[in-house]
Amino acid sequence: MKKLLALVCLAALTFSVQAQKYACIDSDYILNNMTEYIDAQAELDRMAVEWQKEIDKMFKNVDSLYRRFEVEAPMLPDNMKEMRKQQIIEAEKEAKDLQKKRFGKDGDLFKKRMDLIKPIQDRVFTTIEDYAKEKAYAFVFDKAGAMTILYVDSKFDISEAIMQRLGVVAKSSKD
Repeated sequence: MKKLLALVCLAALTFSVQAQKYACIDSDYILNNMTEYIDAQAELDRMAVEWQKEIDKMFKNVDSLYRRFEVEAPMLPDNMKEMRKQQIIEAEKEAKDLQKKRFGKDGDLFKKRMDLIKPIQDRVFTTIEDYAKEKAYAFVFDKAGAMTILYVDSKFDISEAIMQRLGVVAKSSKD
């Protein structure tokens, strides 16, 4: 009796696994065809370049202070040497602090990315979720992510359907 019950359970499990529907999307393809995403990314890049120039200027100043100190050090009294060293250390610390503030883990660039990019991503993922529920997909994989997918039959790629729901027209052809 236990064997019969086990066979029935195995058959039911096999049937339920086969009944699940799968699909995939390419989030890079979708996002890179969205004008608002491209504009937001360009704004982030512009800000990053601007901030990096500011930081580079500060580090060049530190380098200039250090080179000047090396040339003048033999002629300076000890108290001036210490004052100049402290000035160099403070300028370098200020540059590093600004670098951390702009590009650190929770820095300005990260916060700006959250402000600009996250709402777009949320809209895409909500659309994917709604579409998947409507079409009864058990799983939707993102082949652009870190997950390794060695093969995907294009008939399971719903990227175009998601873009259509988002009102996005493809600028580039799908690979």
